[in-house]
Amino acid sequence: MARFDFINTSIDGLRVVQRKVIEDNRGFLSRFFCADEFSPFGLNKDIRQINHTLTRNKGAVRGFHYQTPPHAEIKLVSCLKGEIFDVAIDLRKGSPTFLHWHGEVLSATNRRSLLIPEGFAHGFQALTEDCELIYLHTAAYAPSAEAALNVLDPKLNIAWPLDITDLSERDSSHPMIKNDFEGIAV
Repeated sequence: MARFDFINTSIDGLRVVQRKVIEDNRGFLSRFFCADEFSPFGLNKDIRQINHTLTRNKGAVRGFHYQTPPHAEIKLVSCLKGEIFDVAIDLRKGSPTFLHWHGEVLSATNRRSLLIPEGFAHGFQALTEDCELIYLHTAAYAPSAEAALNVLDPKLNIAWPLDITDLSERDSSHPMIKNDFEGIAV
């Protein structure tokens, strides 16, 4: 029995994952990951790192982070508590959807995840207080490969659902996209 529905977005390779729940009077079981089920949909590498985050303030934004090759990573992002607006941006060099973004509400109640391929930047906005996320990564964090885009870049034109109430100094200092940016080869 399949435990997930994989829903295509308008950007090739970027998928929403709907977890199926088995529920009874005691509670529920929801599988977060199964290599056999995810592999045909692009998560065909070993999970190398799992991160858990807490974002305290409604309206706070984190992002847009990515790692460059050879440390490019596939991410599976899920919200364990609260609700977020999760955004992935296509940075793949030569992609027909280069610099296009897709936003998806992820929450503890809708049990959705975002499966983000290599070559995408990722960020999110907390829509409630005390949002907890879990990230599965196919590459370990590599400081030398760390890169980011500015969440306020007008070239991206992200339609944040709320006013941005909190943005770290680090995230606010990420560069704007330059005209000669061609993306990343993955």
